[in-house]
Amino acid sequence: MAATDGRREAFVTAIEAHRGVLQKVARAYCWSDADRDDLVQDILAQLWRAYPSYDPTRPFATWMYRVALNVAISWLRGHAPRQALTVAFDPLVHDVGAAGLDPAAAERLRALLAAIRQLAPLDRALVLLYLDDHSHRDIAAVLGLSESNVATKLHRLKQRLRRRLESHA
Repeated sequence: MAATDGRREAFVTAIEAHRGVLQKVARAYCWSDADRDDLVQDILAQLWRAYPSYDPTRPFATWMYRVALNVAISWLRGHAPRQALTVAFDPLVHDVGAAGLDPAAAERLRALLAAIRQLAPLDRALVLLYLDDHSHRDIAAVLGLSESNVATKLHRLKQRLRRRLESHA
């Protein structure tokens, strides 16, 4: 019983230290608060089930991102038809003006967030990790890609996003 309590305590401590990962992933893959809450619960359940296989010699955040993104992408596949019929309301997108940005910067940020939302799930994960200042090595570890593949994909995604944003300007 004590080993289970210790394991549970270590898990909760690690989750609390990296709670932002859960919110970022849920925000990137879900449009409604209810869906975000459901996805976070699914991610937490999967993290707990997978926790015995976690290698403590590796960064917890990298492992957590990998599990969270895999769950989110699987969740999206199952919910894509319903989500396609849902109008997205993301407070971050709609309330960008509250961040104290000038109107032009707020509009550019809204356009960027909307463009990111339209990316394929793996590409969205790649951009999410990049914007979270993860190294190419960390992104490769999370997504199961080579570092050179990460660099190439990021370069192409940046170009695609830039073109999309220029065409809407």
